[in-house]
Amino acid sequence: MLILLSFFQGANKLLLNERANWVHLKEFASKNAANALSVANMLMGMASILCSLNGHHHASCWLVLIGYLLDLADGAVARMWACAKLDDFADFTTFGIATSLILRTPSLLDNILCMLYVLSVYTRLCFFSSGIPFMYRGLPCIYSSAILVCVSLLTGGNMAVLRILAVAMILFMVSQNFYPHDRVLESQTWKKVVYIGGVAMVFCSSFPPACVYYLLWSISYILFPTTLWSSKV
Repeated sequence: MLILLSFFQGANKLLLNERANWVHLKEFASKNAANALSVANMLMGMASILCSLNGHHHASCWLVLIGYLLDLADGAVARMWACAKLDDFADFTTFGIATSLILRTPSLLDNILCMLYVLSVYTRLCFFSSGIPFMYRGLPCIYSSAILVCVSLLTGGNMAVLRILAVAMILFMVSQNFYPHDRVLESQTWKKVVYIGGVAMVFCSSFPPACVYYLLWSISYILFPTTLWSSKV
């Protein structure tokens, strides 16, 4: 009888320990889910940088678009679980350094433009908090990055077009204009459908339709920020 009682006590203790471990694991996962997505975004950025340096232009642009999706997802997860995130580090890698490399040529002026683009992303991330709920100050770098990489793919890397566009994106990012928080995954159903469409385009489509899709998505955010993309709409 004593042996049986000891057996049940041991089994109960083991079950309680397993439950406690599961709770700790779930808590750890919820606190770090957003960071995992941010790290994945950062890895896309680093892979894009390596692709650019090795002349794989299409791959580098494609990886930036995957980072675009990961960035929208990590913000939603961070707000859902109220956890800290490494978002700015990932954004600077993917939408700053990696994107700027599509502007890199042997020309000194192009390299200066490349550095200015990186500095504008850095400035936008560090100093442009609006202090107003649900609003950004300056165009979020995710959209300027998507526009640049999509146009680069669609035009075959036409530097004349990219130079003009890069200057325009720099001005948008450092402007004092206000843009709404783009809580795509926490808003109306149609915005979630747009996001799912973006996933499908990146993984199931050839690059021209995908680029047009992301280009329209990003330009619509610039042209109709409050009308379409406000989290309150």
